Amino acid sequence: MVRTLVFDVGETLIDETRIWSRWADRLGVPRFTMLGVLGGMAALGQSFEEAFQLLRPGFDVEAEQEAWKRDDPDGLRVNFDADDLYPDVRPCLAALRDLGYELVIAGNQPPQAYDALAAMDLPVDAIHTSDGWGVAKPAPAFFARVVEVTGREPGDILYVGDRLDNDVLPARAAGMRTALIRRGPWGYLHALRPEAAGADHVVDGLDDLVSVLGVTKV
Repeated sequence: MVRTLVFDVGETLIDETRIWSRWADRLGVPRFTMLGVLGGMAALGQSFEEAFQLLRPGFDVEAEQEAWKRDDPDGLRVNFDADDLYPDVRPCLAALRDLGYELVIAGNQPPQAYDALAAMDLPVDAIHTSDGWGVAKPAPAFFARVVEVTGREPGDILYVGDRLDNDVLPARAAGMRTALIRRGPWGYLHALRPEAAGADHVVDGLDDLVSVLGVTKV
């Protein structure tokens, strides 16, 4: 029986449109081009880092982020805030908490993401990031930490994310139940793959998850 839900961050809770639009502006390419190339990377099974190399061969992401920070120290740049939450996040987390589920956020995120998420005052029991743990998805050690911090049996945990490779498949290999959310480039494309049938649930939004899990209280 599912007792704990663990949520990925990017394109699960956070709409990354503004982040990638700012990157497009920084690189001097049309926003449509930036977003289209990201979709292409998702379709080809490549990482988002490859989008930078396609648009700017030899591009040094870390060096550019440091330069950007110097140029715009008070701006959001590659970061997010509460305005980037998908509209269903707050009401659905509140509904799931009312049903008695333990709610945890755990995803691949840089150091500043923890403070950004904590400042949103979301109705969750804990927030964890790959930076804080020193291990990132899809490494088995990441999902072992999920089990450790929740104190649950793997089968009592439902991991919710937008990707098969980073979320559904490794979480399932760790013995967890899984939900693939169809949003963001990876979410829509991965939902079409045969491996998506291995997810316990494929949902269009968090409200669908509430409907699925809301039939009984924990």
